Amino acid sequence: MNQENDGALLDAYSTTVSQVAARVSPAVVKIEARKGSRGGSGSGFVFTANGYILTNSHVVHGASALDVVLHDGRRFSAEVVGDDPATDLAVVRVRADGLPVLELGESKSLRPGQVAIAIGNPYGFSYSVTAGVVSALGRSLRSESGRLMDDIIQTDAALNPGNSGGPLVDSNGRVIGVNSAVILPAQGLCFAIPIDTAKHVAGRLIEHGRIRRGFLGLGGQNVAVPRGLARRLGVEAESGVLVIAVEPDGPAAEGGVEEGDLVIAYEGKPVTSVDDLHRALTEDKIGRSARLTVVRERGAEDLTVTPGETKI
Repeated sequence: MNQENDGALLDAYSTTVSQVAARVSPAVVKIEARKGSRGGSGSGFVFTANGYILTNSHVVHGASALDVVLHDGRRFSAEVVGDDPATDLAVVRVRADGLPVLELGESKSLRPGQVAIAIGNPYGFSYSVTAGVVSALGRSLRSESGRLMDDIIQTDAALNPGNSGGPLVDSNGRVIGVNSAVILPAQGLCFAIPIDTAKHVAGRLIEHGRIRRGFLGLGGQNVAVPRGLARRLGVEAESGVLVIAVEPDGPAAEGGVEEGDLVIAYEGKPVTSVDDLHRALTEDKIGRSARLTVVRERGAEDLTVTPGETKI
């Protein structure tokens, strides 16, 4: 490829990025959070004209007061509509109408190598634009609540503290992710929560103020199952969750779960880790009897448990 063609491609790329930035920036906001005697800031973006804003949970969680600064300089007090630390997502609202909004795209159709553009407010440098590509899909990242977040987007569009909660958009300006985390001191290892997840969570937060999840009331740790033991007990599991604590009068206790049990399946699906158990306990499982397979000295046994609703 000759230099003239290279120049044309670079010019087309820079034109795309600058046009997207100009179109997206008016709907990107700076969020200032007061948490006790400390203050912090992050980013967010407007997704409804009447003032609903998506951001990260860690930007607003525990804040005693929130201010939102729009691209045009207007400042509003904001309220938290709903907050979900498990997915690091939150919805806040300002009382305003006719605001510029971003179009929400789809993350399920993303491919590695696609252009990815991030806009936010790192270190107070308002409306900074960085560009790169979707580096990888399907990453896992642990939220501050301890739960594992799946299907995370990895990008090399540079993110810094303050970018959190801002949009990651495609070459058409559609939101494909909510910028969430960086790995320091590595360069180019940045992560965003997929917009498909964010759309689902935002809808539930607006409707209910929280995400409902099931719980069993047990504490466990991941353990490997020695092959010899698995053969002797007649199970195929290579790993499971060893129960180390059972909450009195909780769903697990009422179902007969005991300390020392090894959980290997929920409703017939393998449970190889605590994260598998968390994934299984979705909203639709609350209040529904389910089969929990545990391993004891005699071999595998099926217990009947009815998940309650987590208060977290």
